[in-house]
Amino acid sequence: MLSDFVSFQNMNNLSFKKALVLLAVFFLAVALRAQEDDSEKNPYQRFQDIEAVNEQLNFFFNSPDLYRENSTYDWLDLINIYLNAAIKEDNVKEIEYYKLMQARIYYDLGDYDKSLAISKELYVDKEDLDNNMKSKLLDIMDDNYGQLTMYTEQIEIRKEQRELGINENVAFYDIYANLGMYRKAMEHYIDNVKKTIEENDFYAQAEYYNNLGNYLRLDESAPTALSHYKKAKGYIDVFLNLITRKKSDKEIESANLLKGIIEGNIGKCHVELEQYKDAIPHLESAINTLKKYKSKELSSEITENSLAISECYLQLANYEKATDYLSDNLETRTTTNLLRKNRLLAMYYEKTEDYKNAALYFKKNIRVRDSILNNESELRKQQLAAVMGQDLAVSQTMLAEQKRALEKSRNDMMAKDRSINLVLISLLFTLLGFAGLVYAYLKSIKNQRLIAEQKYIIENSLVEKDSLLKEIHHRVKNNLQMVSSLLSLQTKNTRSKAAIEALEEGKSRVKAMALIHQKLYQNEDLSVIEMQSYIESLINSVQSVYKKGGHNINITVDAEGVELDIDRAIPFGLMLNELVSNSFKYAFPDNDENGKIYIHIRKIGEKEGYFEYSDNGIGLPDDTDERANSSMGIRLMNRLANQLQTTLNIDKTAEDGVRYWFNFC
Repeated sequence: MLSDFVSFQNMNNLSFKKALVLLAVFFLAVALRAQEDDSEKNPYQRFQDIEAVNEQLNFFFNSPDLYRENSTYDWLDLINIYLNAAIKEDNVKEIEYYKLMQARIYYDLGDYDKSLAISKELYVDKEDLDNNMKSKLLDIMDDNYGQLTMYTEQIEIRKEQRELGINENVAFYDIYANLGMYRKAMEHYIDNVKKTIEENDFYAQAEYYNNLGNYLRLDESAPTALSHYKKAKGYIDVFLNLITRKKSDKEIESANLLKGIIEGNIGKCHVELEQYKDAIPHLESAINTLKKYKSKELSSEITENSLAISECYLQLANYEKATDYLSDNLETRTTTNLLRKNRLLAMYYEKTEDYKNAALYFKKNIRVRDSILNNESELRKQQLAAVMGQDLAVSQTMLAEQKRALEKSRNDMMAKDRSINLVLISLLFTLLGFAGLVYAYLKSIKNQRLIAEQKYIIENSLVEKDSLLKEIHHRVKNNLQMVSSLLSLQTKNTRSKAAIEALEEGKSRVKAMALIHQKLYQNEDLSVIEMQSYIESLINSVQSVYKKGGHNINITVDAEGVELDIDRAIPFGLMLNELVSNSFKYAFPDNDENGKIYIHIRKIGEKEGYFEYSDNGIGLPDDTDERANSSMGIRLMNRLANQLQTTLNIDKTAEDGVRYWFNFC
């Protein structure tokens, strides 16, 4: 009986264990099924399954593919539903969380003003936010200020990030780049980024060299930029072809997009170097790659590449292909792309001899440029001042830290010297003088180090000053060339012979001044201009204006070794422009092949000099004195001579030709 009971009990225990195993298997299957179902859901659905608002926030900001299946507007509607519910319940914490997500969505939509307005509302009560919220809020404000070109406010946000310990390595190279200070941006980028890249991280290496190429290309150093872009392409090819490293689909897509960007940059470099046939394959490959992955963030990149390839086909006279890429539906969100599109359209109409439309697009560009100058000039000055102030503050902080370190080192050395002196005094009085010499020597070394550091800072400041001066002369030259182009355009639309001659004379004078600024920014020494090469360039410029004459004339320029500052070079250039132009127009009416022009400048002393101009043409007319009062050219030359504090002398006794001379200080 007892054995039967035991047997029955054992059977019950066995059945119970089987039931437990089956139950466990059932729950495991349910859990796996639930996990599988969850993995099949897209981010939009998974977000709605999360109950805690702080977990929703982390999911929202950490998910890379939020807008892959559901649009930005879908997400905005969803967040608004959650936000309205939180407002009804008066749940302050949830309101803050959902407003932060709302600000991010507006930024992604490109409505930066709306995004910034919401961020500023949260920023008022930033003390109530935890560090995670505060970090994300400051990041959004930083991004918005950058897009709205509010660099002064962007600098303040980054300073606050550093003060709060959110971001210790605050960098400003992107702000420098946005302000057009590309060399400065590149230096800061190298200092901040190069040390963070591992040697075998080929994707990061490709990004690094691509960004270096961007700074150099924007700084008009296309050959050097091209070598960096080729390095970047090499690294991204290695990354894509590396079979020993497993890559996700997202990484492969990002790498292909980066390769497309690099290909486009290589093409743009070839365009700047006027290698149009070499540029086209790179630009086409870039456009196809970027369109394949349909990246909204890179739409401006597609636009830039399309404008570049359109310029290639225009230069190669393939107007049908050029207009295919230069279409009206091409997005030009940035001012730079808009100006370039207008310039290319003007070039197209000019090449197809539709001068009316060409003038229309030239005028559009002038209006846009004027608008930029009027609206951004003062703001850009303030932003530059803020950046320079920040740079100065960082430099002062570094100098203060160095000074404290030097002071501490000096105090330590002095304490050590005192202890050594006490020991030496106790041992031997005769070594006291030697100890004093050692102390003086150490102090001298410290002073030399301080002097070397100050010299380094001063030399860097001088280099920056030279760079800014070169940039100013370059921009003045470009503006004068624009004036010259407008005068050329006006000449084509003018039928009056007198007006055309006046416009051509004005154009020649503008070119003479532009040439001065071109020579200045090309020189290593920005204070003087080498007159021999300037006069030769000026003569070439005048010959291009007066095509009917001047090419058979033997012109001798004797100004080797003479250098003049800009205050004297500009009057000299304008006066020479008038004299050479008069010789080409009047001195040789029969296009005499024996015609000669002689230009001579020499320095008599350290400050004094002598100038002489002569030709062997038909000479001056008999009524020269009467014409002097009515001729604009002669009056202009007399005024230019007054600027040089001298008097223009005319030799009227010469049998043939004409001779002008004067002494100058």
